[in-house]
Amino acid sequence: MEFIDRSRQFLSEANQELQRVTWPVKKHIVASTWVVIGLVFVISIFLGFVDFIFSKLIRWILG
Repeated sequence: MEFIDRSRQFLSEANQELQRVTWPVKKHIVASTWVVIGLVFVISIFLGFVDFIFSKLIRWILG
């Protein structure tokens, strides 16, 4: 029975904590999502460019 009591207490406390959370509004979530998508795009372009340069450099050194 101790396990069940501790489980109930844990779930009750977890529920109380979730009610205290200040959830972000949809506008903020959408803006943050676009920032993440933009950064992923920019970083992927940069890494693609670096990969291209290194591949050309290695071919020049070995070739």
